[in-house]
Amino acid sequence: MGNIVSKSLVAKSALLFGTAFVALAGASAASAQDAPAAAAAAQTPAEDNLGDIVVTAQRRSENLQKVPVSVGVLQGADLRNFTAGGGDTLLELANRVPGLYAETTTGKIFPRFYIRGLGNIDFYLGASQPVSIIQDDVVLEHVVLKSNPVFDVNQIEVLRGPQGTLFGRNTTAGIIKFDTNKPTNDYEGRATASYGSYNTVSVDAGVGGPIVKDVLSFRVSGLYQRRDNWIDNSYTGPSDDGTVGGKNKLGGFEEKDVRLQLMLTPPETGFTGIVSAHARNYSGTSTIFHRGAIKLGTNDVSAEPRDSIALDEGHNNPQAYRTYGGSFNAKNDFGAVTLTSITAYESTSGYSRGDTDGGAAVNFAGGKFYGESQGRVRDLDQLSQELRLASNGTGRFKWQIGGIYFESRDTTEFDQRGFFLLDNSFGTNPNPNNFVVLRNINTSYAGFGQASYELLPKLTLTGGVRVTYDEKTTRLVTPPRNAAGVSTFPAAAASYVRLADTQPSWEGSLNYAVEPNVNVFARVSHGFRGPTIQGRNAVFSSAFVTATSETITSYEAGIKSNLFGNTLRFNATGFYYKVHNIQLNGNDANNNGLLFNANQAQAWGGEAELTWRPVPEFTLGLGGSVLHTEINDTRVYAPVCKLNGVVTCTVLNPTINVGAATLAQINGNVLPDAPKYQLDANARYDYPLGNGGKLFLAGDVTLQGYTSFVPYKTIEYTSDGTFEAGLKGGYAAPDNKYELAVFVRNLTNEKNLKGVLDNYNAAVFNDPRIIGVSLSGKF
Repeated sequence: MGNIVSKSLVAKSALLFGTAFVALAGASAASAQDAPAAAAAAQTPAEDNLGDIVVTAQRRSENLQKVPVSVGVLQGADLRNFTAGGGDTLLELANRVPGLYAETTTGKIFPRFYIRGLGNIDFYLGASQPVSIIQDDVVLEHVVLKSNPVFDVNQIEVLRGPQGTLFGRNTTAGIIKFDTNKPTNDYEGRATASYGSYNTVSVDAGVGGPIVKDVLSFRVSGLYQRRDNWIDNSYTGPSDDGTVGGKNKLGGFEEKDVRLQLMLTPPETGFTGIVSAHARNYSGTSTIFHRGAIKLGTNDVSAEPRDSIALDEGHNNPQAYRTYGGSFNAKNDFGAVTLTSITAYESTSGYSRGDTDGGAAVNFAGGKFYGESQGRVRDLDQLSQELRLASNGTGRFKWQIGGIYFESRDTTEFDQRGFFLLDNSFGTNPNPNNFVVLRNINTSYAGFGQASYELLPKLTLTGGVRVTYDEKTTRLVTPPRNAAGVSTFPAAAASYVRLADTQPSWEGSLNYAVEPNVNVFARVSHGFRGPTIQGRNAVFSSAFVTATSETITSYEAGIKSNLFGNTLRFNATGFYYKVHNIQLNGNDANNNGLLFNANQAQAWGGEAELTWRPVPEFTLGLGGSVLHTEINDTRVYAPVCKLNGVVTCTVLNPTINVGAATLAQINGNVLPDAPKYQLDANARYDYPLGNGGKLFLAGDVTLQGYTSFVPYKTIEYTSDGTFEAGLKGGYAAPDNKYELAVFVRNLTNEKNLKGVLDNYNAAVFNDPRIIGVSLSGKF
């Protein structure tokens, strides 16, 4: 079935590709390099000022300071500094942009993002997320595709608040937009390589130039990262699956990625098309849950060793994925308007296996409990086609209209092994066939438009609207079975579920130029996230659970300024939003994921960013966000920490017992993984040398306030005041042709709680300190 689906989507992709090419070929086009080239030129500052930042937050190249949207920007070079120690390129974004948070409890293949507190803690492979990922104008929807590494990247933009009138899919929280370096008509290249602790290697490079001058150019980009296993498995007892303990058994990984881009710019025809193809090959260790690391009555995890654990199952938590994809992005300038077509196809498959209970079995009720799980995407295919028509020129009136078709199909397998034994031997798993296979399909299409009009010389009004149809289906292909091979899926439960909804999204904003270097704006926006199906529950012989669409209305106002001769940039935004029928998640007593709607949630807060260059040799950056979130629904209860009938944490909400489950009322609680504040700072000092080079010292630090990892209120499953710092120093050659440096990530070797598995009081930690050397260069 997977091959049939794959061939069907490939055929559709070819048809859409051909249709788009016929519609576009023969027309004249603006060079696709105009925007990146302008951005690169604008962002090359003079020695004594900050220069300008060009963003495409509204699908046009515009000065960041004049866009009526709250946008956080991170340059590619900065991200490469943060990932020199082999850190996950996506997770390293957490706390680097005010209002953005990221985490994972499923290894490198399943990052979860939160903007202004809105996200999704569900680790289900079919989970939807309210934060959308866009790479080179292609929306990546499935959680595995969202883990595609970012390399040879030029710029990252974080658009805060509901988006939908211009970009890919609807999103209630915001968009993270990655723009990579594109082919150029001059030969150029760049590379960054580093080596550090645990034999950590990271190489991020790109090179390209003309094949036929001013007609055809290329760029090849690559990423290679690896780390040795550095975590000991201290378990030496029996194992029913061949798990072997020993030194340095977990924690390592190897990441291999490549991308090829070809840009066609026939002279005088003006047609510009970029064909891009990429591949990923990843293998490593899935998330390690340290069972019992969180002690009753405290969130202090200092006593648990980060580099040692006792796992009796899961084959030492292996994980591997392979991903392939391609896109065709073409633009045509018809004089008054530009037509853009983006056709894209993505495919992935792989698995993640782990010791679910996070440690060697311990005695419960006179026996021992063993648990192991595996999630596998047998095949996943995603196809998207977007067409957009936009006005040209710099007049008072500008507009864009377009449409998008999106389809995603996957076959996903879940394998759960959990059982009690009344003696100290493993024996035989009583449920050897306890796995399920699901077929998931998501189809969506939408029409959208946006227009802006300069009402007065300094006052611009912008408005947009979008109507989206979103449909999801889940079918149980292989049900769970008992030892006799008989299905244990509830007879009365539906094995096929279809949900669909059609909803409008809209926005309106005003931008006023108080003076040429100071702008104020106000924006109101409305968005929705489509209905969701949670099919993983079938592995526990439970019916699917569903949630209806959530909607959000957001209000924000802010100021953007360049001051003191463009040596100080200060931007700040305040916001308030309310989400109706918010989709939330929790775990029941069997770690069975639960999906449900709460009546509403609301939040308010703000973000501020400052960059200051008081003298040419010194640059300081500061960022921060404050956030208050609140769930409002007196009828909603969430399952709490409970194992073998015993509540394993300190629950601070009122509770009730329903059967074997203990439920907590979550009304008034904060949203999970929504830090009350985030602060970040970075600084760099350059000491000029006589040869035109310089010595430099740079540092960065992030600080995270109170964060709850679960929807109910506890003492244990929280963090507060956690921080990480980095330091880098070295020599930069004249014109920054190359740079040689030493660095340290997680300078003070902080052991921070980054996630939990509540039933087992299990902790997930950040990476340890990495010390290393780096070399980067360009031509």
